[in-house]
Amino acid sequence: MAKKNFKEMKSGKRLKKQDMIHRIVNLFNHHPKELMNYKQVSAEIGATTQVNKLMAAEILERLHEEDFLIEEDRGKYRLNGLGLIAEGSFERQSNGKNAFLPEGSGTSVFVAERNSMHAMNGDKVKVQILAKRKGREPEAEVLEILERAQNTFVGILEVSKAYSFLIVDNKILANDIFIPKDKLKGGKSGQKAIVRILEWPEKAKNPIGEVIDVLGNSGSNDTEMHAILAEFGLPYKYPNSVEKAADKIHMDIPDSEIKNREDFRKITTFTIDPKDAKDFDDALSIREIKKGIWEVGVHIADVTYYVKAGDIIDKEAEKRATSIYLVDRTIPMLPEKLCNQLCSLRPDEDKLAFSAVFEMNEAAEIRNYRIMRTIIRSDRRFTYEEAQQVLETKEGDYQEELLVLNNLAKKLREKRFSAGAINFDRYEVKFELDENGKPLRVFFKESKDSNKLIEEFMLLANKTVAESIGKVPKNKKAKTFVYRIHDLPNPEKMENFSEFIRRFGYKLKTTGSKSDISKGINRLLDDVQGKKEQNLIETVAVRAMAKAQYSTHNIGHYGLAFEYYTHFTSPIRRYPDMMVHRLLERYLTGKQSVSEGKLEEQCKHSSAMENLAATAERTSIKYKQVEFMSGKLGMVFDGVISGVTEWGLYVELNENKCEGLVPIRDLDDDYYEFDEKNYCLTGRRNKRQYRLGDAISIQVARANLERKQLDFTLVE
Repeated sequence: MAKKNFKEMKSGKRLKKQDMIHRIVNLFNHHPKELMNYKQVSAEIGATTQVNKLMAAEILERLHEEDFLIEEDRGKYRLNGLGLIAEGSFERQSNGKNAFLPEGSGTSVFVAERNSMHAMNGDKVKVQILAKRKGREPEAEVLEILERAQNTFVGILEVSKAYSFLIVDNKILANDIFIPKDKLKGGKSGQKAIVRILEWPEKAKNPIGEVIDVLGNSGSNDTEMHAILAEFGLPYKYPNSVEKAADKIHMDIPDSEIKNREDFRKITTFTIDPKDAKDFDDALSIREIKKGIWEVGVHIADVTYYVKAGDIIDKEAEKRATSIYLVDRTIPMLPEKLCNQLCSLRPDEDKLAFSAVFEMNEAAEIRNYRIMRTIIRSDRRFTYEEAQQVLETKEGDYQEELLVLNNLAKKLREKRFSAGAINFDRYEVKFELDENGKPLRVFFKESKDSNKLIEEFMLLANKTVAESIGKVPKNKKAKTFVYRIHDLPNPEKMENFSEFIRRFGYKLKTTGSKSDISKGINRLLDDVQGKKEQNLIETVAVRAMAKAQYSTHNIGHYGLAFEYYTHFTSPIRRYPDMMVHRLLERYLTGKQSVSEGKLEEQCKHSSAMENLAATAERTSIKYKQVEFMSGKLGMVFDGVISGVTEWGLYVELNENKCEGLVPIRDLDDDYYEFDEKNYCLTGRRNKRQYRLGDAISIQVARANLERKQLDFTLVE
């Protein structure tokens, strides 16, 4: 039999018992079908002395008693179970506690480093589940790496005459990457770089890699923002070939195209966007068509007129799936010529649009709607602040139109909440930055009536478009479509949330109809407004909810209380909206339904990229918070405990919402134990408790920009 070599000792040397057990267990795990007696086992593991052979016989009996081995014939043993082969993903940890996660579901299984085949985090692997011994956790051994998830890493170069390494930022890879001199690409010590792993020899401690891009000097704003994107495998520059393809697109709109569209150029139309926006992908038009009946048009940039399915621009957009919004920049999904010029609904320019046009009365009841391609001309570009000024003073450009739209939006909003929509009106953390990207102050952006006005009409358009395709008579089958779905909250998570808020004096009913639960959540969110625990309770409430995602299988949108919902209104920055536009065009011209397979794959990819982009955005905010607080070392702030873990307390500061850690090692007045169920740390002797939501004062102790980590100490 072709056996792995377990003979790692010189003849005559006595083996320690634990070492021998380990070798025998490994031998049988690697040869699960073999029948062996103690002499064969002794020979395979290198136990050549009589004492070692007797010890091997004794261990075989013990492993038989533990049900690890079966004694098929007198003195002949085989593994109990032939060893399960399974596929799944590999989870690498810097502390060596690697794990195998089976596909679908199942408990994770420990993978020792010696059995990992140097698999990387997220790799798809085939493993053998090793036979379990009594009192031991099950283990797995990687047999084959089926698909690499990540082979590029971001870090800081350390270059000397004798060697070069990438000191890796990523906590998941414990080993630095060795870089041969001819693979440095001009990188110098102290610079941040992206390195691709070329190989990881079986017996080598470090993987070997090559520099694929030098990002710049560590600590510079551009370098750090690009490093955050690269860390998540997100693009930080646009391919020249795609930019060139966009530059070749003609700006002129042919007369033949205008004739095929409904002309809205003479109807009052405007955009309302953030003051720093350049990509205006939605506009509103309004006119009174008879007394008390308003025609409101929601006009969306017609991106798919310019970007054809399968062309070089479309392939890049599909891969990116979304624009990415970091603290100080936007990384667009489309080339600049398209997103900021051709498709952007700029004032005083003829623009092609895909529109949802509604006839509604003053109670915001929809009498009729139509969805079609249009040509529009925006009369005015409002910032949210300018539109808000008109709404508050009732004076300024297009005051009558804005006030009517605001009145209709409020009624739409009221109906939505009556139907059970959840009111998550949370503020955004924003930074005022200097010309070098250094944060000068933190402020909070709140949603006002001008924001809500746009939000309501975008929601109405998205909902109506989804209904137009998905809502069919009972005996008919709906055509395949892209939906934005949001599942019901997990009952267990809701019960835990209800238990958590009781300590603040709030109650929440977690049983009953969907509407009952959502209305209860809304009452709670109203009650916490302006209280010190508001941000904490809102954060925990969001965590208790399911995540919205894209799918061809409609289950409705729980958070919005819509049976049908999609994303139609932002094709400049979201690929699913482009997919929806193409499907609409197809179905409005009477063509057959598309097949579900590819569309569902695109939905899954878009959902995954959306989550990745959101993580990168949060990471950039965290970096700026740490940078901002690095100038406040030694200062004292009031905060609230926002997280409790076995390694310490997370504290969110009231003044600026920056979050840092009080390490458990610094709680030196007692030995504190983590109570996961009750979200608290409890002192073993003095029984003092630190609970989630407790008010607390801290001093800023350390600010580590590389790790994006703030450390606090308690102030008594």
